[in-house]
Amino acid sequence: MELSPARKARIIARPGGRILADALVALGIDHVFAVPGESYLDVLDGLYDVRQKLQLITCRFEAGAVHMAEAFGKLAGRPAAAMVTRGPGACHAAIGVHVAMQDSTPLLLFVGQIPFAETDRDSFQEVDYRRMFAPLAKWVTQIDDARRIPELLAHAVDVATSGRPGPVVIALSEEMQRDSAEVADPAPSMIAAPQPDPAALERLLALLARAHKPLAILGGSCWSADGRAAIHRFLAANDLPVAVGFRRQACFDGTSAQFVGDLGVGSDPALVAKAREADLVLAIGTRLGEAVTQGYTLFDLAGAVPIVHVHPDAAEIGRVFRPALGIVSSLDAFALAAARLAPVHPAWSGWTRELRALREAGRAMVAYPGPLNLAAVMHELEALLPADAILTTDAGNFATWPARFLNFSEHQRFIGPTNGAMGYGVPAAIGAKIAYPERMVVCCVGDGGFLMPGQEIAPAFHHGVAPIVLLFNNQMYGTIRMYQERTYPGRVSGTALTNPDFAKFIEAFGGHGEVVTTTDEFAPAFRRAVASGRPAVIELRTNPEQITTRATLTDLRAAAGRPARKPAMAKRAAASKHPKPSGRTGGKPPR
Repeated sequence: MELSPARKARIIARPGGRILADALVALGIDHVFAVPGESYLDVLDGLYDVRQKLQLITCRFEAGAVHMAEAFGKLAGRPAAAMVTRGPGACHAAIGVHVAMQDSTPLLLFVGQIPFAETDRDSFQEVDYRRMFAPLAKWVTQIDDARRIPELLAHAVDVATSGRPGPVVIALSEEMQRDSAEVADPAPSMIAAPQPDPAALERLLALLARAHKPLAILGGSCWSADGRAAIHRFLAANDLPVAVGFRRQACFDGTSAQFVGDLGVGSDPALVAKAREADLVLAIGTRLGEAVTQGYTLFDLAGAVPIVHVHPDAAEIGRVFRPALGIVSSLDAFALAAARLAPVHPAWSGWTRELRALREAGRAMVAYPGPLNLAAVMHELEALLPADAILTTDAGNFATWPARFLNFSEHQRFIGPTNGAMGYGVPAAIGAKIAYPERMVVCCVGDGGFLMPGQEIAPAFHHGVAPIVLLFNNQMYGTIRMYQERTYPGRVSGTALTNPDFAKFIEAFGGHGEVVTTTDEFAPAFRRAVASGRPAVIELRTNPEQITTRATLTDLRAAAGRPARKPAMAKRAAASKHPKPSGRTGGKPPR
């Protein structure tokens, strides 16, 4: 299309770094999470010129920067950008790309690159990013010609946001960023999302009409508010029991009479058993991966139980389980179309009530031994969270506590790494708070995961946001210890941890620190953290013997058929090696 004379007049020669910054703004990218590097100085200079339109978030570690951008994209449904330097920076950033790919999150990662003229000389920090990121990203490219910046960035955004969303990696050769070119900024494109076939919707209703024990499994990413509301109307109108996939609690209102729990790591065994009884599975948005399907054992691979699989990427349908019906559609489009269908008269209302009762029984209060009952803490947290709170989680056994005992309501959000990446929770909370500064953001993280990117709390202070971190401290890598005790009971190797005083850690930054050792200390400590208006860490000194919500270390050793021993970690926790700091415990105000 011919450019208008007015637009032609606005095209002036600009260096590549400025062209890229202007292109980001033109494409609707308004946040960049970065660790600066000399390999993209000219882009940083270009970003200076658009600082009123695009916020640059300075981070301390590349993995944290990409996690922040990923959490922003997961919640906003549109990509943020991350920028890192070449070589080591790109390697550190790779874990965030893996999270975005497995979690289906739109993301742009820019990597500074060596001068194009030095390619294949094993130059300082040289890496071929097409080869490095090929298995991790939807698309990888390199820009060596400043004139192609608008073209390639526009395509990168389209790839990241279309079909199954995901990450795109763009390498930026060094001299290209300084080269001058006269090019127009790209315009955002409107790409029509795939719509469900009306004949497929009729087939779906026919399958539902024959079912007696259907089960819907909801997952996927980038649901809009309208899409969430529409899929809720469809599922509730048909009184279908709804489970969510691994760490996909944000997809459905957990207070609904149709919500029956989550299928993933640490799922309720009662729900897993009932899922095996289902005579129809509606898999909407979920990938039916290893975690959701309990190691690919939950359903028959050949499709003996009919599966209706709805997904925006045709390649995901039938990847492992043969569906009776596959529907390629954007999730919002399917939800809106399904909500307009006349409901099937359900023959399964008793089945739905039975599964909902199991969910309520599973999250009922348990009298765990010890002074700090995490089930009670989760119930208190549920009452303290605002209706629009966002909760982020890291990876680890501690994450089963909120998954089991919290019901997330319609406007609350729960995000975590479905690829099990430790170190995600804290930077994700910062990214979430930057995306939605007016909403409360709470992070759940273990002591192991916190100290992987613990320094990433610094950007929260630098950019004036205040997430609240609930740090579950059992002085071990809990998940690995669990598997260790199942396989080699009593032979503790490599999983014990020595920790700092976490309350003092956050206080050193100027934040708010609390230590909670008893159940009744939690609620007052949480209220003080909120009232402080500062980034906060509430350290929960947990019972190391209670390794999961359903098992103790002693239980695991007994199940393995070995003599039970007094848990070494419990002995450590009781020792004075890690004394209770005075003045920062629940019930007493911090210093």
